[in-house]
This record gives sequence, structure tokens and C-alpha cells, in this order.
Amino acid sequence: MGQTPSLCGVILAAGESSRMGRDKALLPWPRESRTDTFLSAAIKLFFPRVDVVLVVVGKNESALAPIVYANGAALVVNPDPARGQFSSLQAGLHEVLNRGSDAAMVTLVDRPPVQVKTIETLESAFEHAVTQRKWAVIPEYRGQHGHPILLGRVMLEAFLRAPETSNAREVERERQNEIEYIPVDDPLIALNVDTPEQYAGLELELNLPPQRLPSI
Repeated sequence: MGQTPSLCGVILAAGESSRMGRDKALLPWPRESRTDTFLSAAIKLFFPRVDVVLVVVGKNESALAPIVYANGAALVVNPDPARGQFSSLQAGLHEVLNRGSDAAMVTLVDRPPVQVKTIETLESAFEHAVTQRKWAVIPEYRGQHGHPILLGRVMLEAFLRAPETSNAREVERERQNEIEYIPVDDPLIALNVDTPEQYAGLELELNLPPQRLPSI
């Protein structure tokens, strides 16, 4: 299957990671390689499917820039990440449109990269959805919605028109008729990693061998 034309990857990585105690983007992610991080693994997952990967950063720009550039992605700086995650989403989507693209695949850096087959399923569903005037595809695992989400032009503009005090869920609720929810057999789509305990618990969540994940 060919990639969706003009599709940009957007990774939101501007958070301060206060509950983790260190930048979640830099956490080692051992599924593919001991040298990968959550951020580099997310970039590598997206790149076969998209034209460009945009990483939205904040005060952590200097720490993340080497990983972003080493993996062929581009930086988007949120000048005021304290406004919240929605401001980072809007910054990333502005850049998507500035680059002449009309669709985006968006994820959060604090989620372990999903399975490749999940990306393929979502992309196929998105290609069909836009022919039915559906402008977003969101994965669902056992009733939980997650990431990555795929957004078409109409939904991109809806997010960008929303007040910066809004959040993604509010915009989604207003556009329910234009969203396709796709069941996938992948618990990673809804797995948040916000604390050291959650990071350590990935061994159990993903059935990885004990001691596979480094301590922090």
C-alpha cells in the first residue's frame, strides 16, 4: 500500500515531564534497539509512512534537537508550552499547513511506539474515511481511544480555529460525525507513561522479559 499523499507526522514532545522526573522523550525504548529512545523510536515508526516528521518541543529544545536531526526529522518550537498540550498540537498543525500538507498523523511522545500493523490499519482506514467525508481516524483498544490519530484538512482547520483554552477532546466531541473510530489489537495505543512506576511496569504490560527495561 502506498503512503497517503501529503501526510505529515507530528510528535508532541514539549511537556516538562514533571511526574517522571526526567524528559520522557529521552527514556530508553528497548523494543527495537537498546540505543533508541521513545522519541527516536517514534520518528522511525512514522518515517516509512509520512513525508516529514515534525517534533514539537518547548524548553527542552536543546536536549531533543540532536535526536530530532539525527533521525531526519524537523523541529517545531512551542514558544510557551506552559499553555498546555493543546498549544503544542496547534503549533504542530500550523507547521503541517505551512509545509503544504493537508493531513497529519499525530502522537504523544510519552506513549511507547505502537505496532507497525496498527499504523498500516489506521492509514488504510484513513484513506477510505476521507472518501466518505470523515476527517479523522482514531484507534480504539477495548473501549479506550488512543494515538496516533490521523487528521484530514477539515479536522486540522477545526483544531486550529479552536480557542487555545480548548482541548482536543472538546473539538472531537463537536465533530463526532466526521470521526471514524477504528478497533485495533494493540494495547500500546492507550498506554500512558507518566511516572517512573508506569515506566517500570512496562515489562508486565508488554510481557517483556524481566530486567529488560533500564531503571531510572
